[in-house]
Amino acid sequence: INNDKYLIAGSFITYAGVTRNRLAQINSDGSLALAFNAGTGANTFTREVDVQADGKILVGGAFTLFNGISIGGLVRLNTDGTLDAGFNSGTGANNAVNALAKQADGKILVGGNFTAYNGTTVDRIVRLNSDGTRDAGFNTSSGINNFIEIITVQADGKILIGGRFTTVANVGRNRIARLNSDGSIDLSFNPGSGANNPVLDLCMQSDGKILVGGTFTSYNGTTINRLLRLNSDGTRDAGFNIGSGFNNDIESIKLLGD
Repeated sequence: INNDKYLIAGSFITYAGVTRNRLAQINSDGSLALAFNAGTGANTFTREVDVQADGKILVGGAFTLFNGISIGGLVRLNTDGTLDAGFNSGTGANNAVNALAKQADGKILVGGNFTAYNGTTVDRIVRLNSDGTRDAGFNTSSGINNFIEIITVQADGKILIGGRFTTVANVGRNRIARLNSDGSIDLSFNPGSGANNPVLDLCMQSDGKILVGGTFTSYNGTTINRLLRLNSDGTRDAGFNIGSGFNNDIESIKLLGD
């Protein structure tokens, strides 16, 4: 929600009969917010949208053009949908951006299937300064060996990642891991054999426990269908019981106020 309006992203090219290439803003009643206009928008799907405290909008996806400008997978927009000239990602990511997360200090975590950002090798995750340049102080060593689908920042600054990977910094981590604030792997978070299929979403509870959703049917050798809750150290919380679980993928989890 942005000023009582909603931002929507995906693969669509029109909304209510008006051209809006893969990004639009709608009013609370569902009508199109005409004042928000990203021009020709993205040339292929947008995957993730995040609104900064100042109202500027981060957009990630698989696009290579945005409003006619060549840029790989990541842009920042002003509140009216125009490109923010103060955000300089250079050539951007060389493949899809699937996940965005803001840190308290204004830096931005970006994850996906890319292996380079603005020409520098960064295996599927990078941290940016607020102006879009790469933060060289964030280093995952030998990186992540497959897609990142979700990034969540804990209150203590540590970073949870989920996706399709099986190693992080050459350590076995099946589809879920935690990084320290400098990008190194946090070995105190140990999921054992982890998830047997991709993790697509992570949601932090206020007590530090972590909800995990995806396509998996087991976690650390225990059968559990597509949703589980973890303790803060990565072990399964046996007190959260969904019975036989879900018969198909979970892609998004949100906590209600209660």
